[in-house]
Amino acid sequence: MTFFTPVNGAESLFSFAELRLILTALTMNTRRLFLATLAAAAMPIFAADAPAEFTPLFDGKTMTGWKNPYEWGQIEVKDGEIHLTGEKKFFVITEKSYSDFIFEGDVFIPEGKANSGFIFRGLVQPNKVWGYQAEVDGDANRKWSGGLYDEGRRMWFISPIKGNKESEEAFRARAGEAFKRNDWNTYRITCQGKKIKIEVNGVTTTDIEDDKDASGVIAIQHHGEKGATYKFRNLRIKELK
Repeated sequence: MTFFTPVNGAESLFSFAELRLILTALTMNTRRLFLATLAAAAMPIFAADAPAEFTPLFDGKTMTGWKNPYEWGQIEVKDGEIHLTGEKKFFVITEKSYSDFIFEGDVFIPEGKANSGFIFRGLVQPNKVWGYQAEVDGDANRKWSGGLYDEGRRMWFISPIKGNKESEEAFRARAGEAFKRNDWNTYRITCQGKKIKIEVNGVTTTDIEDDKDASGVIAIQHHGEKGATYKFRNLRIKELK
């Protein structure tokens, strides 16, 4: 057993047996100095490998960092959640664009006919948002939550391919029962270069490569059902280098 586990190929400093012999041969004061020096030497090894922290995109109290590019749609912050209501489909977008990242967020869609999604690397014009979307599917029969939809362009072009029976069946086999209807669901979206991965409640539903867009906004969606409330919380991101 080693005193320090190797990190990123670094060699171990001492085995426990070697360290015991060294400490036995030292005086008390020298022993303290040795241990302090050893700890200081090891610190950069671990600091260099420390993972980057997630940054909250929603502070639970305000919509700072977000905006509605549409002339319609209502936003309310309530109990640490974003509540969207409206009578026409709209998206609420981040003010900042992102390229390579890991995004996480929780979504709760209303009962009945409902559909939503997380746009990522999205493109924006007044009253229009389009691009990659991680699907949030309220249809208990279709079960395409976690699929990759290309909003406003290619639509269901890859995961799954709409109308392709083999692709649709393969997607349902991957996704299984990951999405929980009438409950909160946690999405995790990873984008790095051409690689795009979507996970729903820890289950990988989409893992593909595509180079249509390299950067853009994150967005949350209300599908336009009158009287329906779409809820979002715990939105956060970790940018990748």
